[in-house]
Amino acid sequence: MQPDLNDMMRNVQKMQEAMEKLQGELAATVVEGTAGGGAVKISCTGELEFQSVKIQADAVDINDTGTLEDLVLTAIKDACIKAKNLGRDKMGRSMSDSGIQLPPGFGF
Repeated sequence: MQPDLNDMMRNVQKMQEAMEKLQGELAATVVEGTAGGGAVKISCTGELEFQSVKIQADAVDINDTGTLEDLVLTAIKDACIKAKNLGRDKMGRSMSDSGIQLPPGFGF
């Protein structure tokens, strides 16, 4: 049986609309990565657009910059993980809500 080309095109259009909506949501959602019990906080959007860095004064030791560097890097990684998880979760919900059926192996 031949696949219905019109159905396929409607699905592609639905998927494109869902992706555009998702991109807008990710751009508008801010996640925060932290390290050192909140001594360092990094904020970024779900599209990994970094917005701010906050460092508590007690995290700064002029004689130990290596620790501060590690804390900043850890907070950045934490923010990236949260942003990626947000994107994955929203993508799965968006596809499910729009009724789009992805081929096997393409699920979220």
